[in-house]
Amino acid sequence: MKTIVIIGAMPSELADIRSTLGDAEIKRFSGFDFYINTYKNNTIVNACCGIAKVNAALCTQAAIDNFHPDCVINTGIAGGMNSAVKVCDIVISTEVLPHDLDLHFLQDYPPYCGIFKSDEKLMDIAEKVCKEFGIQSFRGRIVSGEAFISSNEVKADIQKRFDPYAVDMESAAVGHCCFLNDMPYVSVRCISDNADDNGAVSFDEFEKIAARRVAEIVLKMTESI
Repeated sequence: MKTIVIIGAMPSELADIRSTLGDAEIKRFSGFDFYINTYKNNTIVNACCGIAKVNAALCTQAAIDNFHPDCVINTGIAGGMNSAVKVCDIVISTEVLPHDLDLHFLQDYPPYCGIFKSDEKLMDIAEKVCKEFGIQSFRGRIVSGEAFISSNEVKADIQKRFDPYAVDMESAAVGHCCFLNDMPYVSVRCISDNADDNGAVSFDEFEKIAARRVAEIVLKMTESI
């Protein structure tokens, strides 16, 4: 039996996972509620970390310290940043990094790394599940920052500097924390909007659809870990 931690930022990103898993034991550490279930012979621990990088990092560290998992999966929705990626497609992180911080501060000072690689096995499992479900998926870079991106101008700047496939507010922090703990990690995100001038409208329309799709994928992934 393995222990798998699933972290989402918003309640909507975990609602379908919790509905499928059913009644859970709940333990509270460092201000976060961790829902614990046995599912398909594994222990699944899920937590809603809240939005943005500090929340995500704190929750991830609390999960690692208290549950000693075999891996961490960051799930949820994101903005599309590559022209090939469409709303409701899946982006599987190959690496994660902040888009709103000069990487010099991470690369030249502790932890001497600014780009955090995802685990190859977890990427393979995520891609395989997407193929089984007939869902279009992409492997690529996910960048994170302290703002919801809904501007063509801001999007273009991030694309130019980082060439990402998706943008969110947590993946880089979870990946950063997992790097420091030598913990296998992947972010699996369903695109809810295109992070452009119409981003807010698209997000409102597709948030629950995208969250449900990625929840199904992540739960199926746990059966192969």
